[in-house]
Amino acid sequence: MTAVPQPRTDAAPADAPAPAPAAAARGARRSLALALLAGAAGASLALLSSGRVWARGSAELAQGALPRSVTGADVTGVPGALAVVGLAALVAVFAVRRAGRIAVAALLTLSGAGIATAAVLGTSDTSALREKAATAVGLTDAGVHHVTHTAWPWVAAAGGALLLLAGLLALVHGRHWPAMSGRYERTPGGARGPRRAPAPPDLDRPEEIWKSLDRGEDPTR
Repeated sequence: MTAVPQPRTDAAPADAPAPAPAAAARGARRSLALALLAGAAGASLALLSSGRVWARGSAELAQGALPRSVTGADVTGVPGALAVVGLAALVAVFAVRRAGRIAVAALLTLSGAGIATAAVLGTSDTSALREKAATAVGLTDAGVHHVTHTAWPWVAAAGGALLLLAGLLALVHGRHWPAMSGRYERTPGGARGPRRAPAPPDLDRPEEIWKSLDRGEDPTR
């Protein structure tokens, strides 16, 4: 009597979950992409908003009102400066490893928090307007009236929040992100690693022999 073959029971089901390393790699790629997008967008928003008008007002003169306006850089230079620092830190995350990566990620996080804080405080700051009014009128105690604030400080705050998010992602998931290629690193002694010796020329191909002679090599060795 012929035995009926039994189905294998050791095969993995079709809907089995992906192996843990593969899932971790996908999660690392997602967090890396999100951090790059958030960091680049946050720095761009902070830099852009720093050059835009944050507040408007008017200085009162005998001849009438003199309109004045101030940009984000006039109100506070913190968002623009920290945006450059945060962008540099975002790039430097891939150039360092271990403790260095944690330190750079912390700097990125603090840059985002500093931008957001300075921008929120700038939504109600009128000192820069008063200084411009005093310069226009020629009086140190000149007042400014009809003050209005634009939405650009909040745009800068949003940029800071995005940089903060990028920093937090780097702190939590940065240890799983790739680093720069080791071929650009020096050996511990400071000298570059040994160069790979060129492959010997194929003596059956005349063009290879001519190339060796051009390099000053003896193809017959």
